[in-house]
Amino acid sequence: MNYPFWDTGIGYGVLMATIAVVHVFISHFAIGGGLYLVIVEHKARKANDNFMLGFLKKLSKFFVLYSVVLGALTGVGIWFIIGLLNPAATEVLIHNFVWGWAIEWTFFVVEITAAILYFYGWDRMSAKGHLILGWIYFAAAWLSLVIINGIVAFMLTPGNWLATGNFWAGFFNPTYWPSLFFRTGVCIMLAGLLAITVASTYKPDASKAKLIRYNAIWGVLGLIIMAPSFFWYLKSVPADIISTAITRMATPIDAADVSFWLAGGILVMLVLFGFLLAKRTNIVVGILMLVLGLGYFGSFEWTRESLRKPFVITNYMYANGTEVAKAKDYEANGYLANMAFHTENPAKDLFRRVCRSCHTMNGYHALKPKFDGTDADFIAGTIIGLSAMQPNMPPFQGTDKEARLIAEYIYSQVDHRPFEQIYNLKGVELGKKVYEIRCGKCHVVGGYDDKTESLVGLTADDYNSLLDMASDMAVEMPPFTGDSTERQALVSYLLTLKEGAGK
Repeated sequence: MNYPFWDTGIGYGVLMATIAVVHVFISHFAIGGGLYLVIVEHKARKANDNFMLGFLKKLSKFFVLYSVVLGALTGVGIWFIIGLLNPAATEVLIHNFVWGWAIEWTFFVVEITAAILYFYGWDRMSAKGHLILGWIYFAAAWLSLVIINGIVAFMLTPGNWLATGNFWAGFFNPTYWPSLFFRTGVCIMLAGLLAITVASTYKPDASKAKLIRYNAIWGVLGLIIMAPSFFWYLKSVPADIISTAITRMATPIDAADVSFWLAGGILVMLVLFGFLLAKRTNIVVGILMLVLGLGYFGSFEWTRESLRKPFVITNYMYANGTEVAKAKDYEANGYLANMAFHTENPAKDLFRRVCRSCHTMNGYHALKPKFDGTDADFIAGTIIGLSAMQPNMPPFQGTDKEARLIAEYIYSQVDHRPFEQIYNLKGVELGKKVYEIRCGKCHVVGGYDDKTESLVGLTADDYNSLLDMASDMAVEMPPFTGDSTERQALVSYLLTLKEGAGK
């Protein structure tokens, strides 16, 4: 590793998700809100609609405070957090897209300046000048998305950049256009949701109902754009990534399912409170719509982020910052030889390098519960077989000695009591827990690489023979190192397996 370590008790994924999802939610609203303000202002001035103009003034005040202040703060927060969590990947993005970042920052400065002037220009500028300023704001904001979208989409689908290293090949990658259309739809939907929320504070009369119905149209229009572009986006992701996610990775599929339900919830809310009960829409309903919008966008980002695992940049760099091209070097010389920063504890340094980007011992993606009751030999075998165990985990590319050092570091922090004492289980129930911890990481009953059908009908002697030669079946398969009680309980559990148990 070419950078010092940064340790925190909070999981890196939680930190990144908390800051990033809030930022993209705000930034996408800022874009859609800019379009909403300038279109509705033009409409209101043309109709000499003072009620609507008054609403826009109120909305723009909230808009500037919300999008400019929080958007800027969380934007800076993202730069801090990605630089601390994965400096190697951040370095790649900066080096390859430095001029893209420079252009985006220019648009950002124009966007912020125009937003502030737009708010203060309501009573100080001519109608024409104010509208021009509004269009400048929206154009700068959307063009900022145009740039950022290319860089963000690149991380999942770098396309021909992997072979050429060409800026444009990486920027206009396979998911660039569907992602841009989808995110533009999100911008429009969020503009409608926030406009409904602000309008919900008005007294219930015909003017409020008319305003909320108009805002609901924006929300529905955004959903209409989002639906086909989302499926276009999924179709643009390489088939092998989607296939792996469907067969071996629950997280992106579960997150996508959640996004469908939340999109449906937003649509129901828009129809019910945006059209049918518009006059009765209150601030609680408005906030609930925003929460659904935040949840929806968060689930989409979670889908996108988890799809590219075990990589941070697909087929170029793993999530722990190790480069795919250096695999042979790591295997020959180890991780420690390729790390510029060391402490007095090489085992802890290796844990940080190999595991810490995704795991903590006791918090986020905790390792302690996964290894309580096991031993260093089993943990080391598990580390060597990482990629076989979970497809969203980078393969272990270091030496056997380094795997042992990491195993001993983890073992020093887990519960050393037998399974029977830790979980207070006996017999078949204990055997089921033993299977879950010692076998189920790779062979999930009813899930990935389920082996139950081939195990049904064997005798106790057969099962014991299989356990004896477990480490000989595959390099990635750790030896069975449990005590006699665990072995007997596991065999008892396996004897209960029936035809169709994994279905």
